[in-house]
Amino acid sequence: MLREIWKNQVGLLFIFDGLDEFKDRIDFGDSQRDIDSQRTCTDPQFRCKVSDIVYSLIQHKLLVTTRPAALHLLEKAEISDWTEILGFVGEERKEYFNMFFEDQTVATAVFKHVEENEILYTMTYNPSYCWILGQALGPFFMKTLGHSYRIPKTITQLYSYYIYNILKNHSREIESPCETLVRVGQMAFTGVAEKSIVFTDEDLSMYKLQPSQFLSGFLMELLEKEDCARSMVYTFTHLTIQEFVAALVRFLTPNARGIQKLLTEAHCSTDGRFEVFLHFVAGLSSPLSARHWRSFWVHLEEVKRQTGNAGSEAGKRSLLNTMHYLFESQNHALARQTLGLVETISFGGLRLTPIDCAVLSHVIRFCGTIKFLNLEHCLIQCEGLQRLAPVLHKCQELGLGANDLGDSGVKRVSAALKMPDCKVEKLR
Repeated sequence: MLREIWKNQVGLLFIFDGLDEFKDRIDFGDSQRDIDSQRTCTDPQFRCKVSDIVYSLIQHKLLVTTRPAALHLLEKAEISDWTEILGFVGEERKEYFNMFFEDQTVATAVFKHVEENEILYTMTYNPSYCWILGQALGPFFMKTLGHSYRIPKTITQLYSYYIYNILKNHSREIESPCETLVRVGQMAFTGVAEKSIVFTDEDLSMYKLQPSQFLSGFLMELLEKEDCARSMVYTFTHLTIQEFVAALVRFLTPNARGIQKLLTEAHCSTDGRFEVFLHFVAGLSSPLSARHWRSFWVHLEEVKRQTGNAGSEAGKRSLLNTMHYLFESQNHALARQTLGLVETISFGGLRLTPIDCAVLSHVIRFCGTIKFLNLEHCLIQCEGLQRLAPVLHKCQELGLGANDLGDSGVKRVSAALKMPDCKVEKLR
């Protein structure tokens, strides 16, 4: 079959899903690689390293999917086009929840809560996140949880209740659910550190884990076939669940010195593998998020003020991540202390998602007057601007060029300019 397919190379499309999870690093600026025939794969029968196959295919124009954090890996590759996968838009989000819950009263209540929370609502473009939202929020509106429980408002709180519900509903099946959860978290963290999302029976044995209904709350079983052999492999129901459980285990096994060392090493990583993990670590420092876990909280040190002088893309991404940490921590005093005197914020040229815009809007509320907010060429579009609309009037100079805002986006800018306390003096 392969020989027949290979005859029509024009009709071939290779899709590499999850480049950010690929373990090997590839230098697309390495011109010597093209000269070295041993490192270029031109024949489908030729045996070579997976990294060499990936390099050879990418250089001949193919589709790669990845989290935005790994896009920098492709900056020297010969890629002619790129696109953002939007997922659900408009009424499709509401339709998902109507189909998820049999009780339409519950469906309406859950969606209303999500819709009123800009961070949770922004997540609903992704079907996997919708599933997690439904699983975690459903019990609150089915009256299976008491009034003492606050409905989650941040992503960390949401995942805390998701995992808590697994512990609550399936822990009777095993003797020590907390110990098992710690072992699952240790395996999850190793996977995050090594960029691995697939685990084998050997991995489970290494962490003294046995397949069970309790474990199925975290892991899916997949049948893997190679040649004539068949084996079972395991993967977390979603990569973000793996990252959350990896962060959670840091709090269930307290070691202040170990936490500090881990955070330092993770923060120094430049390939994005620890980005979401660190968001959860910051979020778990909030007592509200972690009220069901043992009382060990990471004390976030004051973040050094990073203003508009963060000119490099790495500097801008570092500042953006800092803002995510502050949002997830829900520590308003820390946010005011960290950002209260910030006067210039520049993300010019860095692609911002709607969630990034919602976080930026949240933290700007703790700032005084912003002398300059530069969001030019950030591709925020109307949905991103919608999240930023409540704080635009606080900026003296506002750079919104090259964002494809459309008529509806410009109307939101106009509304900000009409506010009685609007401080905008210069608008681009």
